[in-house]
Amino acid sequence: MTGTTKRSLAAQVFLQALLCLELLGLSASSEDLFVRRFADQIRVLAPRLHFLSGKSLERLRDGVTVPFDFQLRIAAGLKNNFVGQPAVERFSISYDVWEERFRVVRLRDFRKSAAGLSAIAAESWCLDNLFVPSAGLPADKELWARLDIRTAEPKEQASSNADSGISIPALIQLLSRPPRPQQDHWTLESASFHLADVKQ
Repeated sequence: MTGTTKRSLAAQVFLQALLCLELLGLSASSEDLFVRRFADQIRVLAPRLHFLSGKSLERLRDGVTVPFDFQLRIAAGLKNNFVGQPAVERFSISYDVWEERFRVVRLRDFRKSAAGLSAIAAESWCLDNLFVPSAGLPADKELWARLDIRTAEPKEQASSNADSGISIPALIQLLSRPPRPQQDHWTLESASFHLADVKQ
């Protein structure tokens, strides 16, 4: 094998490794989503998830406001047997290029917002404002939490910037469809748990 062939092979392996890392960034294992209980609410933590990255971060730094759609669901008995009402929210995120800080607005309620945040703080703020009621969840069954995040479709982004908000039924309908190829998206699933074992 010549030196040129070896370099070409090494370059191909390197590019494949980069592609694998990029794909891994769009999915996560059960070690990346943790369930917690806050009063009568089920919330999640995802310390290794960073959705303010890649193309979305580039657009934010170019001055574009980017809406992100979130859905948190609980499954019982089987991983695909979702129970109760899902938690769905759209968060509009913008970036101040001078202060190098993010601003987040929950579009269903403009009074709910935060500014001057780092990227990690902005991501955490979104999750802190996403929860499902624990009432009604079966206490005797194995449960799983599933978190889906995606950037809004371009036409939906335009309407988000123009509208005063978005309805829950409309958002649920959007999230029921598979993500478009141009949409950044992430899916995380927790390890199985029982309601009584969730720490407050």
